[in-house]
Amino acid sequence: MCGIIAYSGHRPAVPVIIQGLKSLEYRGYDSSGLAFVHLNRIHLFRASGKLEALEARLDSGHVIHATSGIGHTRWATHGLPNEQNAHPHLDVNSDLALVHNGIIENFQELKDMLSGQGCTFRSETDTEVLVCLISFGLSQKGDLRQAVSWALSQVEGSYAFAMISRHHPGTVWAARQASPLIFGLGTGENFIASDIPAFLPFTRDVVFLEDNELVEMTPEKWTVFNARTLEPIEKKTQTISWDVQAARKGGYKHFMLKEIFEQPKVIRDCLAGRIQRHKNSISLPEIKDLPIPSRLHIIACGTSYHAGLWGKYLLEALAGIPVDVEIASEFRYKPLVPEKDKVYLTISQSGETADTLAALRLVREHGFPVLGLCNVVGSSLAREADHVIYTQAGPEISVASTKAMCSQLVLIFLLALYWAEKKRLLTGKDLENAITTLLSLPEALELELPDMRDRAASICKEYSNAQSFFFLGRGLFYPLALEGALKLKEISYIHAEGYAAGELKHGPIALIDPEFPTFAIAPCDGLLGKVKSNLKEIQARKGRIIALTQPGSGLMVDNEWKIPGQEGPASTFFILPALQLFAYETAVYLGKDVDQPRNLAKSVTVE
Repeated sequence: MCGIIAYSGHRPAVPVIIQGLKSLEYRGYDSSGLAFVHLNRIHLFRASGKLEALEARLDSGHVIHATSGIGHTRWATHGLPNEQNAHPHLDVNSDLALVHNGIIENFQELKDMLSGQGCTFRSETDTEVLVCLISFGLSQKGDLRQAVSWALSQVEGSYAFAMISRHHPGTVWAARQASPLIFGLGTGENFIASDIPAFLPFTRDVVFLEDNELVEMTPEKWTVFNARTLEPIEKKTQTISWDVQAARKGGYKHFMLKEIFEQPKVIRDCLAGRIQRHKNSISLPEIKDLPIPSRLHIIACGTSYHAGLWGKYLLEALAGIPVDVEIASEFRYKPLVPEKDKVYLTISQSGETADTLAALRLVREHGFPVLGLCNVVGSSLAREADHVIYTQAGPEISVASTKAMCSQLVLIFLLALYWAEKKRLLTGKDLENAITTLLSLPEALELELPDMRDRAASICKEYSNAQSFFFLGRGLFYPLALEGALKLKEISYIHAEGYAAGELKHGPIALIDPEFPTFAIAPCDGLLGKVKSNLKEIQARKGRIIALTQPGSGLMVDNEWKIPGQEGPASTFFILPALQLFAYETAVYLGKDVDQPRNLAKSVTVE
């Protein structure tokens, strides 16, 4: 979720770039930087922290003369969030400067190749590898456009980048593959950005760049090429009517909705570089030195705790590893029982959750290994765990977590497959099928999400006057019932409880009446018959039911909500956004503040 802005025109470039970066702050960032050409030299300014730190570094004597340049706000994925790893990055000769959003999956092998050619690196980033690769291509091709094309043919992964050259002042090159990049068309000036707000004060005329497209722009002209063949491509200009706030949300009404709809991309990013398709194998180099645990103890809070509970079912079923799951605020205040070869897994989106960090520190004091699963590079959890796997979901703006949980589930799924593969518990065919299913999820979910939203909006109106809700699930889907209840509570303020469906008759069924509805998770799996029996008991007491199910379930309920018939754990990635959309549409219908629900903070950093 890094932010990119590039400008070439008639205005002083640096104020335009700074203004653009400020318009992209909502995306989240930990460092920033900019570069421009002046007197045949690239001038580079970078700083960790907020944009004020970058502004304090600027040398106004040079700044006022530059009328083109590039800028960046960085959300760390490779390397710590410090000045050394901040963008832009220069090639080894300081002839090129480049800013980048995305993940270069094969950056290590490219880095090894370039090192063999005598290239030295100043940072830990995949971005520096990309700019050095282009520089190497230039030394071979002699033409910058061809060098970019050649370099992109060597790259695997996702990218959106903008680049300048000291030998071509006023020209900017930019390209994209699976990461957003938009061209802004002005009068005597042109723009490139990750998102429209970066240049919205200057122009509303935009060209949406597609994958495998390269744009070359100066103040007076611009051309889009096929990045591989370098054949020119005709592009259509569109005029944006959004205001700035709507543009920051990508046209969505709320950040929460935007982040729900980002989940297909989140799944792609989580899988990037972690599946070796040609080998049908899972690659998690972050834990190559971690022995397979004889027992795993998962510690987390809130939504991350629900992800851990889901992981318990999957890790035990696939990898044959016994798993305990505890709420961090409870774990930290009880005696720690030593157990040989046990590994502790701490999960936190922010990596700064106070109770989870306290539990981590308690475990480390006793000398047990800790594996961290988090989203923020350089966070406390990432620094203090013995091993860390980054979920790479990008920043979440909405307080109610959506895409972060999705990313945690993907990584837990990969972790289960990884250990199952190491223990030889899966046949080659089983692993191949699991990998194929994971890789197909983003496209399938992208197609389904709009209809899911419509269905949620339709159903929620019937239940908006409810004072309480039950959410029911069995097996792998019991933790999702807990999460569905949590989401509804968080943003609509309707009391809701998640239950294992079989527990309903052990007391809670006493609450069922026509005004106390139930949301049942009922996919077509081996437990469907059991769930049907539970629902019959509710109907006998005149309870209304929403059933999230799949074609062929045969359920007869008040509201049957069908999702695609994915089997096993894969169905989770359709059930989860359905629950989130139901909570979202209910809250919107009731007029609640979806992105900033009352009494809640994004990260709980105090006990």
